[in-house]
Order: sequence, then structure tokens, then C-alpha cells
Amino acid sequence: MTRPALSIGIEEEYLLVDRETRNLVSDPDVALWESAHEALGAKAMPEFLRAQLEVATGVHSSVADAGKELVEMRASLNNALEKHGAALMAASTHPFALWWEQQPTDKDRYKVMAEDLGMIARRMVICGMHVHAGIEDADLRIDLMNQVRYMLPHLLSLSTSSPFWGSRLTGLKSYRISTFRTMPRTGLPDEFVSWSEYQRHVDVLVRARIIEDSSKIWWDIRPSSRFPTLEMRITDVCTKVEDACAVAATYVCLLHMLYRLRLNNQRWRQYAPMLISENIWRAQRYGVEGTLMDYGKGNLVSYSDLAEEMIEMLQPDAEELGCWPELQRVRTIVEDGTSADRQIETYRTALASGASNEEALKTVVDQLIADTAAVPAT
Repeated sequence: MTRPALSIGIEEEYLLVDRETRNLVSDPDVALWESAHEALGAKAMPEFLRAQLEVATGVHSSVADAGKELVEMRASLNNALEKHGAALMAASTHPFALWWEQQPTDKDRYKVMAEDLGMIARRMVICGMHVHAGIEDADLRIDLMNQVRYMLPHLLSLSTSSPFWGSRLTGLKSYRISTFRTMPRTGLPDEFVSWSEYQRHVDVLVRARIIEDSSKIWWDIRPSSRFPTLEMRITDVCTKVEDACAVAATYVCLLHMLYRLRLNNQRWRQYAPMLISENIWRAQRYGVEGTLMDYGKGNLVSYSDLAEEMIEMLQPDAEELGCWPELQRVRTIVEDGTSADRQIETYRTALASGASNEEALKTVVDQLIADTAAVPAT
């Protein structure tokens, strides 16, 4: 079997923030969107809510190149938005914006979604990051999806950026997951024996006119409905580009490792969704500061230890794919914390300095805007 290309494409969802009030730009004017499109063209896309914007890189052969494009797109958009008094914020929730104040985008697709999902859709003031990995063979796509499900909690832990909701600390590092799980057809995918079995299940829903196509299946990982890729969707959007690249590198290296096992007639042991879901809960609750269950060992293991094991296991894959520097960035995330950890620290430091709750939350927004725009050191 020919090795899959494992080409990389990254989609990021951002929040549009008013630089003065630090609140969301709930109803951006036409001129703002015209500026965004002038900056990026079709790569800047509206989302369900008007205060959101999505970008997508092109197809890249390396994580580093995808990361460079993300840096360029963020910079171009921020330059375009600045004259409208707005800024990009790469975080999966806003610290204090209220969901019921947000306006849905005036497009037929989103009108149908709002009618179908009601209030659930209106609450989706959340942003994620999706990483596409090119896998040309459809059956291999399904096989690797089945196996890599086990590692989804590990990826989520690295990305957490949503500790706040409605001006309050939630106690979770990724509140976005809890919000998104209220949508139908979310969570872990079932295990399928082949592409044809997967397609038969999708066809049942399409024939019944429950969904138009598989793009309305919002699993944590799924075969793309548009490209020959396996789309990882569980992660929060990373505030820092270098963290996004670390997550993307980890994901593509995991797929390469699983393919390498397959060549030796080996595969990752399959575990029940209830067990993987327990680790997803622990990842969204604690991020990199907590523990995950190692089901091979039968006990809880600190994320820092699991990360070291993962880096060591994936080093051959990272070196072959040319993303060893990006994979090693995982250590920095574990040592320094995720965006969620930085937000919580900034908030508590501001409160300890005498700031009001409102002032402390605005300080968090300022930090998020700065980190979103920061250019990684070379």
C-alpha cells in the first residue's frame, strides 16, 4: 500500500472583537466584511454568527508551511479590521459576551440551521480548529479514524482555550466542548469496518431527509465531505499559532504512526467509546494540568508523562514528515500551559491587583488579542 500523502490543511474560527469595548462585534457592517474579503478573498468565510469568521489554509506538504500561512492570514485580517476598530481573537469562547445578543448570519444555509436547531444553534458562540490530513484511500481513512479516536483527548488537552462563559470561570479548560455537545450528531464517531459501511449509515440519514449530506455530521473526527481527508475537529482554536502547529503536527504524526503499524500487520487496540469519552471529559476539565486514563496500564497518568511518551513514540514519524520542531512544541505547552491556563492566570492576577470583575475580563481579552496577533519567534 502506498503511503498516504498526509498533506495538511488547517481551518480556524475566530471571534470579531471591538477594540474599545472588548465585547464581540455582534453586527459588523458591510464595510468590515468587504475589508476582510479584500485581505483574504474566499479564504475569509462567514460563520453561523455574525461575530465569527473562519479561515482555511491551502493544502500544504508540511505543518510549518501551513503555520506560515496562518500567521499571514491572521496578520492580513487584523490589518484589515483595525480601521474598523475591530480585532481577531483566537479563543473558543469570549470571556464575557452574552450568546443571546449575537446575530445569526443572513444566509439560507444558516437560516435552515437556526430553524432546525433552535436555541441550541444560537448558543454556538464558540470557535474550533479543524485539521485535515490527506488520506487518498477511503477504507484507510476509516481504519485510521477508528484507531486515532483513542488519542483525541490528548489533542484536546493541548488546545484548550475556553475557560470562561458569560463572565464566569466555568471550572473547565474547554467549555466549548460542553456547549457543542448539545448539538445533534456530535461526539465520537462509531467504529466502521469500511468506507462502504460508513457511507451506508450516512445514506440512511440522507434518504430520510434528516441531513443533506455528511457535512451535517459534526463528530470529533470525520471523513471530510469535500476532500479526501480525515478531519480532526475536537480541538479548541489555539490562541498562539505555534500551539496550533504543535497540535497539527501531533495529529498527523499519530496518523503516520498508525499507518506504520499497519504495514507490520499491527494496529492500536480499540477501546469502547465510554472509556475514550471519560478521557475527553478529563481533557476538557483539566487540560494539560490533569491526568488521563492509560487504559493499557489501567491507571491515571499525568498529562506531562503521557506527552513525553507520545513525543518519544512519534519522533520517527515527525522526522520523516519534517515536523519534529513542531512536535517538540508540545513540551512547551505542557510546561507553560495552554491559552486557557494563561487566561485564568491573567484574570486572577488582575483581580488580585484590585481590578473589578469587568476590568479583569477585559484584561483577558486584551491578552487574547495580543497573543492572536503575535508572530512566532524563528
